[in-house]
Amino acid sequence: MLRAFFVSLSKAKWAQRLITRWGFAWRAASRFVAGDTIADAVQVVRELNARGINATLDHLGESTTTVEEAIQAKNDILALLEEIDCCDVRANVSIKLTQIGLALSEALCAQNLEEILACASQHNNFIRIDMEDSPYVDRTYRLYRLMRAKGYENVGVVVQSYLYRSEQDVRTLLAEGARFRLVKGAYKEPPEIAFPKKADVDANFDLLTQLLLDASLQAGAPAISPDGRVPPIPAIATHDPKRIEFAKAYAAKIGLPKNALEFQMLYGIRRDLQEQCASEGYPVRVYVPYGTHWYPYFMRRLAERPANVWFFLSNLFRR
Repeated sequence: MLRAFFVSLSKAKWAQRLITRWGFAWRAASRFVAGDTIADAVQVVRELNARGINATLDHLGESTTTVEEAIQAKNDILALLEEIDCCDVRANVSIKLTQIGLALSEALCAQNLEEILACASQHNNFIRIDMEDSPYVDRTYRLYRLMRAKGYENVGVVVQSYLYRSEQDVRTLLAEGARFRLVKGAYKEPPEIAFPKKADVDANFDLLTQLLLDASLQAGAPAISPDGRVPPIPAIATHDPKRIEFAKAYAAKIGLPKNALEFQMLYGIRRDLQEQCASEGYPVRVYVPYGTHWYPYFMRRLAERPANVWFFLSNLFRR
C-alpha cells in the first residue's frame, strides 16, 4: 500500500509542486541524487572510480511536454557525453525515451536518440535505454531495434522482472544480441500484467538472471571494456543480497568469468554491497542521477524501501 502511494505521488503534479518547495525534501533527495550539474555528477563519478567502481550517469527528467524540452534534453545528454570524454572518467550514460520526446512523437524521439547514439559512438561510449512503465515497453523496444538496424551497437536496454512478458522479451532480444540491465521494476502496474507478489518477482528475477548469464557464456563471455564504459551482456541491478548471491553462484556453476557479469546499484544505497562485489573482482556500476528534475526519481526510491520512507517522514515532522 505504501509503495503504491509513493509511486502515485511520483506522477502527481500537485505533490511535486508542494514537496519540492520544502528545503528538507531536497536534503533528503540528495542522498540519492548527485547534485544539480554535470560538474556535481562528474565529481561523484571520480570518487566512485577511485574506489574501483564504474558509473552510469542519468540527467534526470522524463515525460517532456514540448518539442523544445525534448530537444533541450537531447542537447543536455550530448553535453554529458562530451564531459565524460573530456574528464576521462569511467562512466556511460542512461536515458529515458520520454525525456527525449517519446510521449510526443516516436519520430522525434528516434531522431534525438540517433543523435545521442552517434555522439556516444564518436566518444566510444555506451547508452542504456531505461525502461519506463508498461505503456512504453513496446515502443522502447521498437526504437531500440530501429537503432540496432541502423548499425548502432553501443546501446542496451532494461528488463523488469515484475512483468509477465519479460521472459519472452529477454529470450527474443538475447537472440538479437541485446545487452540487458535486469531490474525488479519500480512503477505501479496492475496484476493483469505484473506479478503482485514479491516472491514471484524474485523468482522471475532469478530465472531471467540465468537466461542472461547463459547467453553471455554462449556469446563467448564478452567482458566489460577496459575503460569501464561498455558493459558485458548481463547487468544485474539489485540491492537484494539473495539475488546477488544467486547470480554469483550460477555464474560460478556454468564457468562464466567474473568480468563478464556486472552488478549495478543505485547511488546512495548499499555502499557495502557495492564494495563487497568490487573487492571480489566483479565489475560494479553505480547509477548516478543528477539534475533539477529529481522529484519523480526520489519518490520511486521512497517507494522501494521502508527505510527510505522513514528517513523522509522523520525529517518531515522536524521541518
